[in-house]
Amino acid sequence: MIVTLVDYGAGNLASVERALERLGAATRRSESPDSIERAEALLLPGVGHFAALIRGLDVRGLREPLRAAIRRGVPFLGICLGLQALYESSEEAPDVPGLNIFDGSVQGLPADVKLPHMGWNRVRQLRESSALRGVPDGAYFYFAHSYAADGADSRVVATSCYGVPFAAVVERENVWAVQFHPEKSAANGAAVLQNFLRFPQ
Repeated sequence: MIVTLVDYGAGNLASVERALERLGAATRRSESPDSIERAEALLLPGVGHFAALIRGLDVRGLREPLRAAIRRGVPFLGICLGLQALYESSEEAPDVPGLNIFDGSVQGLPADVKLPHMGWNRVRQLRESSALRGVPDGAYFYFAHSYAADGADSRVVATSCYGVPFAAVVERENVWAVQFHPEKSAANGAAVLQNFLRFPQ
């Protein structure tokens, strides 16, 4: 399986590529609708601002090809901001519509904690998770974010806590998304990426 990394003009593409290549995966970068439509598997990495990611997708005409690929059942993994982009909107840029794969809005983490949430934190599994197969409950992953999806969402299979519980892993059929950075999360992160490469086992 070749993993197509969605290139929207920013993001942590190089570090994700290296992490996948260490696992023996073939990767390619794409910023064209045609290559998104032909993809065997899609990965949307994300760092920075919600509006920059969404506008980067829109200016390249990638919004609808991404949505169509997800509807067709193409395996999809969103990382960090790539998770947040799946929702209808984000408090970070309320006038910019997200990809609307999931309903609901991403909210800011509480103002009474130091932001951004940066560093290692535990991930608690709520139920069986394909993304976290083989990863012990309570394992540590590396986070870097100030906004997050609601930890009570029915699609959330694992949470972390920073001021409030928030979604750490979201899964629905062929769509997986993680708020942490697996490419920076040592062996636990490598396990998540390996599970994605084995999808749909």
